[in-house]
Amino acid sequence: MELLFQPQAWAALFALVMMEVVLGIDNLLFISIVTDKLPEAQRQFARRLGIGLALIFRLLLLTTLVWLSGLTSTVFDLGISGEPGLDGVPSFDTAFSWRDLILLAGGAFLVWKATTEIHNIVDPEPVASVFKPRDAARHFAMIIVQIILLDIVFSVDSILTAIGMTEHLPIMITAVIIAVAAMFLAADPLARFVHHNPTIIMLALAFLLSIGLILIAEGFGRHIPKGYIYAAIGFAAFVETLNMVVRKRSVFPPKQVG
Repeated sequence: MELLFQPQAWAALFALVMMEVVLGIDNLLFISIVTDKLPEAQRQFARRLGIGLALIFRLLLLTTLVWLSGLTSTVFDLGISGEPGLDGVPSFDTAFSWRDLILLAGGAFLVWKATTEIHNIVDPEPVASVFKPRDAARHFAMIIVQIILLDIVFSVDSILTAIGMTEHLPIMITAVIIAVAAMFLAADPLARFVHHNPTIIMLALAFLLSIGLILIAEGFGRHIPKGYIYAAIGFAAFVETLNMVVRKRSVFPPKQVG
């Protein structure tokens, strides 16, 4: 109750909510893209299941803060480093923690998944129009497993960042719940938008590919501010929005007066 009357606690909560929402965009885009391959009747359930699992993983990690803080301790060190750059920081670090290994694995998976999806769009392979029940169940299970893997990676990154911003567990839990609730509200509209605008899928995959590369870089000890990526993708999204408006007007030309 004391936190309710502390302005700094409210400021920390606001900052954490904003950070969690921004970090959740990556997770939400991935869920929207992979669930779009499911039959329409299963998409909403898969999206809600994926977001619900994201909430569960984040809350579970918050209850194990002592164990989670240990993920940043070095597991092994190869004993070599890159040459220092202009900022005096080595170009890469070979002292790896569990967090680094998780980010490397998640980044590699994200790069592989985004590259595979881009290849399927550019050079699509024929897909059977009818799935057997067993094949459909296996396909659904594979997508859920992929969502779980990325949920874990994004959850570890999100919670470790939150720990660095505040020491109050109630604030972190509240921020996570608010951010995941926002994901629930945005999931269906975003999925419908992606489904009805196929060109957005390529832009979203490029964004996920960039995030995957950033995770790999951070796994090697090189921090890259995600703001640069968000700004670039935001500008690309603005340009694509203009293209969508132009295409729509070309399909439905304005009526001639007189």
